[in-house]
Amino acid sequence: MQPAQPPPFDGKAFVRTLTSAPGVYRHFDAAGELLYVGKAGNLRKRVSSYFLKPRMEPRIAAMVAQIARVEITVTRTEGEALLLESQLIKSLKPRYNILLRDDKSYPYIYLSSGEDYPRLAFHRGAKNLPGRYFGPYPSTYAVRESLSLMQKLFKVRQCEDSYFRNRTRPCLQYQIGRCSAPCVGLISVEDYRNDVRHAEMFLEGRSNAVIDELAEAMEQASKALQFERAAKLRDQVAALRQLQAQHHVQGASADMDVIACRIEAGMACVSVLFFRNGISLGTREFFPRLPLDAEPADVLTQFIAQYYLDRPVPRELILGEALADRAILAELLSQHAGRAVELKSSVRGDRAQFLQMAERNAQASLTARLASRQTLGTRFDDLQKLLGLAAPPRRIECFDISHTMGELTVASCVVFGPEGPEKSHYRRFNIAGITPGDDYAAMHQALTRRFRKVADGEGASPDVLLIDGGGGQVAQALDVLKELGVTGIEVVGVAKGPGRRAGEETLVLARIEAGSPGRELHPGSSSPALHLVAAVRDEAHRFAISGHRKRREKARERSVLEDVPGVGARRRSALLKAFGGMQGVEGAGVEELMQVKGIDRGLAERIYASLHG
Repeated sequence: MQPAQPPPFDGKAFVRTLTSAPGVYRHFDAAGELLYVGKAGNLRKRVSSYFLKPRMEPRIAAMVAQIARVEITVTRTEGEALLLESQLIKSLKPRYNILLRDDKSYPYIYLSSGEDYPRLAFHRGAKNLPGRYFGPYPSTYAVRESLSLMQKLFKVRQCEDSYFRNRTRPCLQYQIGRCSAPCVGLISVEDYRNDVRHAEMFLEGRSNAVIDELAEAMEQASKALQFERAAKLRDQVAALRQLQAQHHVQGASADMDVIACRIEAGMACVSVLFFRNGISLGTREFFPRLPLDAEPADVLTQFIAQYYLDRPVPRELILGEALADRAILAELLSQHAGRAVELKSSVRGDRAQFLQMAERNAQASLTARLASRQTLGTRFDDLQKLLGLAAPPRRIECFDISHTMGELTVASCVVFGPEGPEKSHYRRFNIAGITPGDDYAAMHQALTRRFRKVADGEGASPDVLLIDGGGGQVAQALDVLKELGVTGIEVVGVAKGPGRRAGEETLVLARIEAGSPGRELHPGSSSPALHLVAAVRDEAHRFAISGHRKRREKARERSVLEDVPGVGARRRSALLKAFGGMQGVEGAGVEELMQVKGIDRGLAERIYASLHG
C-alpha cells in the first residue's frame, strides 16, 4: 500500500489562528523548501491576502499553489519585522524573494596604529587589525586612486611591514617623491605623524582644515627664512586646491547615495552613485535576483534593507521611486547609523540631475546585461547541440593548473551558469605531495578534493566538466570520477590547436561509462559553443595564475631566518641591516654573526647551520 497523502494546506483555517501583531511569515512547500519570506504590520491581515483573494498575480498564484506550511515569528514593531525579514532573505535565499547577490565584501583604506610610522593600505575583509578604516568604497579602482593621491599629497608609506623593516636604503617611491623614507630615518617621527594626521583629516573630508594648517605653516616657515620648507608647503597647498577643484561635486551633500532601479525582460538593475565628503566615489551596478512581476519600488525596498543594514549608511539616500515603507526604513537605518538618515524621492535641482544620471546608468547597464545574457544563452544552446546533451547545461566547471617550473602548484576551479560566471563558487587548491611539475598528479589531486564532496552528497555537481588539456588530463578526470562513483557528468578536454591559435582548439569528449577519452571535435573559430568553452577555459587559466602568483609572492616574502628558533623580528631586522641583506647574512661566519647585538655564540651557530644545511 502506498502511504496516504497528507491533506492539502488549509490557508483559511490557518489565518483564523493568527495574531494581528507585526511579524515575519515564511511559506514552505511539501518538501520543506522555503518559498518566500515576508514581513507584516498585521500578520493576520497580510497572510490572509494569500488565501482569501479570488484573483492573484500569476507569480503569487504559482507560489500559493505550492504552500504546504506557514511559519510566523511575532516581533515588537514593524521595523523589527523588516530587519528580521532582510536577515532571513540573505541567509536562506528563498525562491520567490528579491535577493541582492553581492558576494564580495567592500574595499576600505586602512591606516595602521600602534607604531612610529603607520602605513596606509588597501583592505578587504574582516576589520580585525588595530587602526582606522575609511570607506567602504564602491570599487577597488576608487581605493587605488585614493591611495595614489595620498602618496602624492602626504607621502605616507604604503609598503608591507616586512618590507619596511628590512630596508637599508630608500626605495623607488622615495626617488619619485611619493614617500618620505621613514624606513631609513629620513623623516622624524614627529613630522611623519603630522603627515599621517593630515592624511586622516583629508580622508575624513576636512580638506579645507588641512589647507588652512598647511598655509599657516608655510607663512611661519617663510617668516623664519626657511624658504625650501615654505616652497614645499606651497606646492602641497596648490596640489590640494587643484584636487578639490577636480573632484568636488557641486550640489552633492557631505554623505549621499543616489539609487535608481530599472526592470526589463525579467531582470532588474540597481545603480548607485556614491558621494562622500562632497566628492564622487563612483558608481556601482547591482543585479538582484528577481521574481516575476516585481516593481521597482519593491526592488529598492529590498535592496536598501539588505544592503545598508550591515554597512555604514550615508546621511541621505536619494531614491528613484517612492517607497511604501519609507518611514520604517528611515527609522531602522537611523537606529543602525546612530544618527538621522533621510530617504528622499521627490528632489529638485542638482539632486534631480544626479538621479537622472543614476537612472541612465541603470538603463544602460541593464541593456548591456540583457544583450550579454542573450548571447550567452545562444552559446549554451549551441554547446548542447555540439555535445549532444538532452538539455542546455545549467552548470559548467573548468579546472586548470598553474606553477613555475613545478614550484608552488595551484589548481583552479571556475563555475559558469546560464547567466555567466558564478564567482562565489570559484575554488583554488594548493597542491602538495606530488613530484614538482607533474600536472597529471596535480589535476588528479584537485579533482579528488572537489568531487569527494559530491560523492558524499554535498554541493552541486556540474553538467559539463571542462579540463584544460588533452587526452591525458581527461583520463585523470575519468579515473577520479570512477573511483568516487560520480556519474552523469560530460567530461570535455580543451586541447590547444596548431600554433596555439585561438579558435583552433580541439575538444576531447569522454563519458565516465566508457572509461577513456573518446572522439575529438574541431568546432572552428565561428562556433558559439567554442567561444563559450574558450571563455570558461581562459577564466580558469586567469584564476589559476593569479592564485599561483599570490602563493609565490607570499612564499618569497618569508625569510629563512623566521625558521630559526630565537630569531624574532628585531634580531632578524638587526641581522639584515648589519649585513646589507640576506646575501650578506648567508656569507657571514659564526664570529661575524656574533658581532650583531643580541646574537650569542649558540644562536650564531644555529643561524649558520640553518643557512648552510
